[in-house]
Amino acid sequence: MRYRTLGSSDLEVSEISLGSWLTYSGGVAADTARACTEAAFDAGINFFDTANVYGRGAAETAWGEILSAHPRDSYVLATKVWGRMSDDPADQGLSPAQIAKQIDASLTRLRTDHVDLYQAHRFDPTVPVEDTVEALRKVVDQGKARYLGFSEWTPEQIRAAIDVAGPGLFASSQPQYSMLWQAPEAEVFGLCAAHDISQIVWSPLAQGVLTGKYLPGRPVPEGSRFAGDAMAVSRDLVYGDAALEAVQRLVPVAEGAGMSLATLALAWVLRRTEVASAITGASRPEQVHSNAAATGVTLSDDVLRAVDEALGDAPVTEPTLAPGAEPGVRHR
Repeated sequence: MRYRTLGSSDLEVSEISLGSWLTYSGGVAADTARACTEAAFDAGINFFDTANVYGRGAAETAWGEILSAHPRDSYVLATKVWGRMSDDPADQGLSPAQIAKQIDASLTRLRTDHVDLYQAHRFDPTVPVEDTVEALRKVVDQGKARYLGFSEWTPEQIRAAIDVAGPGLFASSQPQYSMLWQAPEAEVFGLCAAHDISQIVWSPLAQGVLTGKYLPGRPVPEGSRFAGDAMAVSRDLVYGDAALEAVQRLVPVAEGAGMSLATLALAWVLRRTEVASAITGASRPEQVHSNAAATGVTLSDDVLRAVDEALGDAPVTEPTLAPGAEPGVRHR
């Protein structure tokens, strides 16, 4: 496993990281979550990303139990704040009171006195950005988080926060980014790089679409992520046949380069120096090791050109949405 420095921090994070959105929040059994986490350690993965809203605390609780068996300095732990944590509509957002409440609750569930990275899961337009930034700064000042980040913020929101925070407060940005969703390259990557903020990208395999298992014009495989009702909107609206056909054109590109399609997709994401780590999910230990195989893989110019040709203008009108995110029409 290779490691990259996270922005302006002193954190060295594995190029491939393990996330917990649809799995360790209740999507897989506890023993499977443990086996996947242990496989991550075996593969050299040291970066684990979760959020308070995943299963309304279930993912943090699961990892609190599993990770507590490992020395605290042997892994980098990240969580997030923003999503609704109860049936009370007010129990969400980035107000100072909510941030103070949720960091303590997260630390309790994670069985630790600090997280290495505390991220704003989305932007909260109902709270002045000055209040949010100062509340997050207080979390760091109190020693409850070492560094700060944000997820899915627009360039305008990023600039506003940096204007308030000044240099060095934020170390990371977490956008969705994959061969099928390249929008962050337009502005977010460059803006963040100018302020020494790294990218930690989620859904680099497009929720499994870039493994090639979903075929155009065919039913989704039983037991797959898109087979469930919870992902039906993403399945039907995000990845239509045009995108799936483009993915199938990538299969011979990967085979010609001597790697799996998943490895090609992850290595493509990691080709960007702005990216510190690619967050992957896993419901089986062997998936963890398969994803980890992408570390250190360099794609030749010929392969990159072949990828561009295979993708063509495959339409992606909406990236996969995390729970609670607002939909909108965007294009690759």
